[in-house]
Amino acid sequence: MMRRLKSIREKRGISQLKLAMDLGLTQNSVSRYESGVREADYKTLVAMADYFNVSIDYLLERTDKPGVNR
Repeated sequence: MMRRLKSIREKRGISQLKLAMDLGLTQNSVSRYESGVREADYKTLVAMADYFNVSIDYLLERTDKPGVNR
């Protein structure tokens, strides 16, 4: 589900642990989101999209355009 999360995180040089700490998650949760073992809830999706300044649709691979419509 969130393969794109891993890609964005790695391109920006952010570790799973840093992302987890910045968003108030555990490193294990981030790992599970990236591997598709666990799905993020709405609040977490919004936090991740805001953190990376991309749309939720981009994170969920529903679009290839990272832009956010605000």
